[in-house]
Amino acid sequence: VHLVESGGGKVQTGDSLRLSCAASGRTFSIDAMGWYRQAPGKQRELVAYIYVSSGYTNYTDSVKGRFTISRDNAKNTLYLQMHSLKPEDTAVYYCKAWEETMIRQYDYWGQGTQATVSS
Repeated sequence: VHLVESGGGKVQTGDSLRLSCAASGRTFSIDAMGWYRQAPGKQRELVAYIYVSSGYTNYTDSVKGRFTISRDNAKNTLYLQMHSLKPEDTAVYYCKAWEETMIRQYDYWGQGTQATVSS
């Protein structure tokens, strides 16, 4: 599975951004996809994820009500709509897809896209 993110950029506090993650390859094997982010000097954290079949979503508390994760299954593309952005949302955002098997989980990562929010 190959993942390519896009949509990052530099915005101001209160602005919006939409990130996209295009998946190719063995996309039929993907069970779930998510967005992670890593700010300078901090550990990578999970922002939101979605299960492909059920559409179940979950968000980290700091983005609830501001971010929305979605997936267009026909286009094999994952989105993260971000509203009311804050400077603390500044980070490199990574797309991750995973396949859950009886034995182990297989993870696939994109290269990341930078989102910078200025005050």
